[in-house]
Amino acid sequence: MTDSQQMFGTLMRAFCKHIRRSIFGDIRRLVTLAWAVVGLCLSKTVNFNQWGEVIISRAKKAASHKRRFQRWLHNEHVLPCRFYAPLVQAALQEWELTERLFVAVDTSVLPGGYVLIRAALVYRGRAIPLAWSVIKHDSATVGYTSYESVLQQAIATLPPDCALIWLADRGFLHRQLVKFVKQRPGDHYRLRAKANTLVRFADRRVANMAQLCPPSGQAHFYHDVYILDDSIGTAHVALGNPPDSEEPWYIISDEYTDVTTFAEYGLRFDIEESFLDDKSNGFQVESSRLDDAQAIARLFLVLAVATLYFTSVGTAVVKNQFRTCVDTHWDRGMSYFKIGWSWLRQQFRRGWPQFAPFQLDAGPDPEPAISSRLKAAQPKREWVIAHFCPP
Repeated sequence: MTDSQQMFGTLMRAFCKHIRRSIFGDIRRLVTLAWAVVGLCLSKTVNFNQWGEVIISRAKKAASHKRRFQRWLHNEHVLPCRFYAPLVQAALQEWELTERLFVAVDTSVLPGGYVLIRAALVYRGRAIPLAWSVIKHDSATVGYTSYESVLQQAIATLPPDCALIWLADRGFLHRQLVKFVKQRPGDHYRLRAKANTLVRFADRRVANMAQLCPPSGQAHFYHDVYILDDSIGTAHVALGNPPDSEEPWYIISDEYTDVTTFAEYGLRFDIEESFLDDKSNGFQVESSRLDDAQAIARLFLVLAVATLYFTSVGTAVVKNQFRTCVDTHWDRGMSYFKIGWSWLRQQFRRGWPQFAPFQLDAGPDPEPAISSRLKAAQPKREWVIAHFCPP
C-alpha cells in the first residue's frame, strides 16, 4: 500500500467510528474529506491539482480529481460544524475537565475580501479550531451579530460541563459578548480594551484607559469599576505598560485582576500562530482562489480536521519520546502541529508506529517549546505593581 492509501484508511476508520451516518448521509462525502486531508498532508498546499496526485481512484484524468473536490466544497449537505464537532469531542473524551479551558476568538483576513471568524481551544502553544464562519467583509473588525453563531457552535462542540475563559482582542469588546459569556455559569472573559475605552469608578470619576496607563514597566489594577455601560455590571481592569516597544495592555476581566491576568490574556496570541499555520507557515490557504464564502468555510473544515489530526499525532510522538526523529532541535523547537505533520509524511515508508488520529493528551506539556536555550535562560518579565485598587 502507498502512503496515501494507508493514511486514507486510518482517517476513514476514525471518521466512521466518530461521525454518525445521520450527519454525513452519503459515504462519498467522508471519502472525499479523507482524501482532501491526505492531499493536504502530503502536498503541503490547498492546491486541488496536487491533492489529485495522491488520490487512488478509478478516475484517470487529473481534471476529474479537481472537479471532485470542487463539487464537495460547494455541496450544501456538507455542514462543517456537524462534521467536525464529533472529532473534537473524541479528542477530548478522556479529559477530566477539572481545569478551565481557554477559548480564543479572532479574525483573519482572506483574499477576495473575505474574513474568517474563528473560535479555537488554546492548546500547548497553538489553538485547535472549534467553530468558524467566513463572511464577505472589508475589514478584520466585525460586529457581534457576525460572530454570535460561532460562539454558540464552539460551546456545542465542547463538553457541556466545561468552564471556559474567553479571550479576545480589542475588536471584540462588545457588551453583547460580555452578556453572552455571563449566561453560562462558570464562564469568564479576558478582553483587551482600546486606549479610549472609558472607565467609571464608584465615586463617579471617569477616565479612559490611556489616562490610567502606568509608566513603563509598571502595572495598575482596578476592581469593581464600570466599563461600556451599567447593564453588564462591574468589571475589573489590569493595565500594563511593557518596558519594550510593545503597546500597553488594557485587559478587562470579570474576575479580580493581578499579574496572572496578563499571562492568561497572553494565551490569545496562540490563535495568531494557528492563523499563520493556515497561511504562509503551513497550508498556503491564500492560494485556494475560492470566491464563495460557504466553499471557503468547507475548505477550513479540511484545515481544521488536518490541524486536529496533526496535533494529536504530534503530542503522541513527543509523549512516546520519538520527537528527535523529526525535530532537529535539542529541546522542542517545533510546534506539536508541525511535529505531527512531519511524522505523518514519513511514518509509513519508514515503518514508524501509528498513533490515534483524534486524541489530545490532557496532561501538562512534557516539553514546552523554546526558541533557544539562551532566551530560555533570560529572566522573565516582572511587573512593578505601582497601583492596586483593592476589591
